[in-house]
Parts: sequence; structure tokens; C-alpha cells
Amino acid sequence: MIDHGKFVVPATTRSRLMLEVASELVGGKDWVQRQATISLRHQGQGNWQLTFFASDDPGVIDDVVSGKVQVAIMNPVDPLALAYRGTGPYTKPLPLSVVTVIPSEDQMAFAVSERTGVTSLEEIRERRVPLRVSLRKQPGHSTHFYIKHILDTAGFSLDDIKSWGGEVRYDAAIPQASERLGAIERGEVDAVFDEAINRWIYKALDHGIRPLSLEGPLLARLEEMGFRRGVIPKADYPKLSADVVSLDFSGWAVFTRADAPDDFITAFCRALEARKDRIAWQGEGPLPLESMCRNTPDTPLVIPLHPAAERFWRDCGYLP
Repeated sequence: MIDHGKFVVPATTRSRLMLEVASELVGGKDWVQRQATISLRHQGQGNWQLTFFASDDPGVIDDVVSGKVQVAIMNPVDPLALAYRGTGPYTKPLPLSVVTVIPSEDQMAFAVSERTGVTSLEEIRERRVPLRVSLRKQPGHSTHFYIKHILDTAGFSLDDIKSWGGEVRYDAAIPQASERLGAIERGEVDAVFDEAINRWIYKALDHGIRPLSLEGPLLARLEEMGFRRGVIPKADYPKLSADVVSLDFSGWAVFTRADAPDDFITAFCRALEARKDRIAWQGEGPLPLESMCRNTPDTPLVIPLHPAAERFWRDCGYLP
């Protein structure tokens, strides 16, 4: 028998085979089904006691709070701040905590063609501009959470844009989808509302579609809710006339309920530490767990660490 450094119970071969195959598939260049749900239970029992969900849908927050999911991953982190505070769509504070945050750096952009003369989100409402907007195709994607609540705060909606004679297109399964880039080239869209800006904004800027800066009372209200101010720097995108104030879209939060059992969270952290060399991320080398439990620009801690996670990372020497 191959020595994997673990005690192998024969009955677990089935589960380990499926987990290893799924891991290989989701890492494949041409494999399109890349999101995973993992359910675990005692052998022979009917109910699944644990579910892990790698999501980009803020709806998973309610699943974690209800106990349907025990640990989830979500990008970006800010919807967790709104849920923890009980702001935006959340009518009361929710009992959430973070286990760790996978590093990522990104911004949410509301880019509009300079042909429209629009210089702010508020101006879209004031002038009732009939924009042709390109959005992400995936219905539950967190960009839709941002768009809905940011436009609500600005005093209008996507339905308003359509009622003014505009068009809302769901034509981008991924930010740099050929459908979107082609529509930009052909002049079929006036606006793009999306994240992962480095994948589409160069094409947009080439065709006069520029991100709007969020300022004044609108930005203040969004920050009060729990959204974090970001910046799209001219230094990175020379076709900008100046830095653009945006909303930060960084961090992939691994989160759970605030009252999740300590022994379970400790076991989760221990397994993550043991496997950090095998988990690919946006950088080089092993997962940088030493920074993933600290509040940094790429790993923003917008809600508290679970106490058991904090103790474990401190025992590893990652926290003072």
C-alpha cells in the first residue's frame, strides 16, 4: 500500500478517490465546472453533518447562519461586513466569524462611455440615461449584490435603466468573455459594471468606456454600510486621466458561524495548515497562511476571526 503519511481506513478510499479526482478536475485548464460543494457524514448515517461550499454568491451567508453550510468561501469580503453589522439587506446583525482570508486584490468598477457625458452614478439617475449595460451572466454572482445595493443607494435600479429605454445585457460568464469584449469593440454597450477589472478594462478604455469615481454623500453612505473604499490607480492604467475612487473587491473569506465548535474549527485549520503546499492560489508557493490571518490590503479582516482559529494561528506563530 502506498504510504501517504496518513492512516488509511479502507472504507475512506471511495471518498478520497472522489475528492482527489474533483481536485484534479477543477484545476484543469479546460474544465468549466469549477465550483464545489463537499458534504461529510459519519459512515452509515443518513444525514450529512458537515458541508463546505466554495461560493461567490452572498446568498451562502444565510446558509452558514442557518446551519445548512458549516464553512464557506466567498469573494469579496464586504458582504460579510454588512451581514455582521446588520446593514444593507440584513435587518439584524448575523453571528459570523472568519477562519482565514485567501489573498486577492481587485476593485469593483462602474464604467460608462464618455460619449454619454456621464461623470457619476447620480447623474445616470438625474438624466435618466438609457445605458446599454454589460453585466456578469451568473445570476448569484457577488457583483449583482454590489450592483443592486450600490444603485439602490444612488437612487435607481437596473429596471429603471430599462424603463428609460436602456438595455441590460447578461453576456459575460467571465469578466473577459468574448461576447463582452466583442460588444465593446462594436459599440454595442455604453457601460460595464463588473470586477476583475484587469481582464476587461484595457479594452473598455481603448473604446472610451471609463470607470466612474465614487465620491461625496454616495460614497459616505456606502462606507457607513460596510463597503470599503478602493482605488483604480492611473499608474496601473495610463489611459485614465487620474486615480478613480472605487469600491474594494479584495479578499476571499473562509467563514463560519461565530459559535461554530472550537474543536471543529481547530481541525479545519490544522487540515489547512497540513495541505497548504498543495493548494494553488494567485501567488507563488504555498498558501501564505502567515498573512491570511492578518488584516492586510489583500486579506481584509472585516469581521473577527473565530476564537479557535485565532488561537490556532497564534500557536503556529502567525499572530503575535
